[in-house]
Amino acid sequence: METPQEPDPVGRRALHESNPGLVSPDPGEGAETGTTVVGVVADEGVVLAADRRASIGGRVVTNKHVRKVEPVHPTAAAALSGTVGHLQQFVRVLRAETRLYADRRGTDPSITALSTLAGNVLLNSGLQVSPLLGGVDDTGGYVFEIDGAGGVLRDTYAAGGSGMQLAYGALEDTYRGDLTTEDARSVAASAVGSASERDTASGNGVAVATVTQEDVQVEEYADPGEVV
Repeated sequence: METPQEPDPVGRRALHESNPGLVSPDPGEGAETGTTVVGVVADEGVVLAADRRASIGGRVVTNKHVRKVEPVHPTAAAALSGTVGHLQQFVRVLRAETRLYADRRGTDPSITALSTLAGNVLLNSGLQVSPLLGGVDDTGGYVFEIDGAGGVLRDTYAAGGSGMQLAYGALEDTYRGDLTTEDARSVAASAVGSASERDTASGNGVAVATVTQEDVQVEEYADPGEVV
């Protein structure tokens, strides 16, 4: 005879596991961000950048001021491409998971642990999101690519979205392993700007997140050339 298992209390499970409805919206016909997103590791931090255009199929621009770079942790941010509603939901859930982790353990998750949380959220959801996650903790700066199947890949620089091939071309020419945070801001913004010149789903300026061990600062610019 099998011994009945005690039900797992909801309070001990991750939010996206205890309430799948939080992360399983109907995809619908929402506007997509198309997007070019870039992440770069610098000597004392991480920089994430993204354009600000939302469109339908890359043909019709529906919004020129979408912020696709959002803080998700005291010292981490995500640069996002995908369906607009799903981006917003992903950010809400990941922020909630981060707070829950901190409440249970008495400390914020490391950036590696945060990347695992983000991958698990996407693995267990129908969210159409392709994020880059960048953050800084006591062990240094990190950039992770996260896919819809929950895969997590670390790199020193990365690009995503519809303009990723163009952005990677720019990054290959300009990235160095000894970039200062200021230089990394310029490199990331320039890569987004280069992609926006040819990718019809990217454009309308750039948002740049500068992540350090102290905090996350997000600034928006009408032209990537303004970033210094």
